[in-house]
Amino acid sequence: MHVEHLNDWTHDHAFHSASESAERGTRAVMWITLVAMVVEITAGWWFNSMALLADGWHMSSHAVAIGLSAFAYAAARRYARDPRFAFGTWKIEILGGFASAILLLGVAALMVVASLERLLQPQPVHYLEAMVVAVAGLLVNLVCAGVLSGSHAKGHDHHHGHAHDHHHGHGHDDAPHEDLNLKSAYLHVLADAATSVLAIAALAGGWWLGWTWLDPAMGIAGAVLVTLWAWGLMRQTGRVLLDREMDHPVVAEIREALEFPGDPHETRIADLHVWRVGRNAYACALTLVTHDPQLTPDRVRQQLAIHPEIAHTTVEIHWCEPASPHPALQAH
Repeated sequence: MHVEHLNDWTHDHAFHSASESAERGTRAVMWITLVAMVVEITAGWWFNSMALLADGWHMSSHAVAIGLSAFAYAAARRYARDPRFAFGTWKIEILGGFASAILLLGVAALMVVASLERLLQPQPVHYLEAMVVAVAGLLVNLVCAGVLSGSHAKGHDHHHGHAHDHHHGHGHDDAPHEDLNLKSAYLHVLADAATSVLAIAALAGGWWLGWTWLDPAMGIAGAVLVTLWAWGLMRQTGRVLLDREMDHPVVAEIREALEFPGDPHETRIADLHVWRVGRNAYACALTLVTHDPQLTPDRVRQQLAIHPEIAHTTVEIHWCEPASPHPALQAH
């Protein structure tokens, strides 16, 4: 039996370069969001608009969550060379995205409670003034979305600039390789934009049609939309944090590279564990059973080299003696 650990972290430079771009964009959006938040909360309270006030408080939680995303980038960069993190610090960013999703759910719950209170106890609203502020908030959200989208594009281009041809039949879905921390910040901005649109619609309906119930009703509709986005983000980040990756195509590709029909040495994978350690990097620990006395961890690494996303491999090999012919057959 032989066990060997193999490492290949050639993707580090691309990973950290993309993260630095995303960190700068996230930090800029955080400050813009904070300013817009103060304006919307003040205007919502002054003009007595529940939709505008809900949008402002919603934006305040997003400012915290986006700040958390920026902090996650900074922490991942600071501890990138810390040997206590066995597989790097990438999951700090994933943890930031997961925490942001939880904050989104909390905001949605608060929006529902506040909107129900306003439905039961309607109050007069200064529609025109509130609409002006809501439109300004929407413009701010669009600017922030543009900043984060630019950061995502830079990271995406950098990633593809370091890509390799795999020369195999399995296609990869790009979605699992995206920056989930940046996606969480982007979803917060989109949620802000959506609630701003709903607030504008509610205020317009109340002003022109006299539908005062539309203002809190749109608050509830916005909460439902935010909940759906948050739940999707929690599922994505939770899957990575819990190492639930054994259904990923890379698992089938590892099996395909090491096991194939007609192998005279009958090499088989007895145990296989695959988990993600980077945006497009995986670690695997595998146990092989074989009749091939020449099979070594180096040969296994060469066979897996066509999949550059496998950044770390732990190989255990059990050599078995070929089965002896049946005694009755030997007699003949």
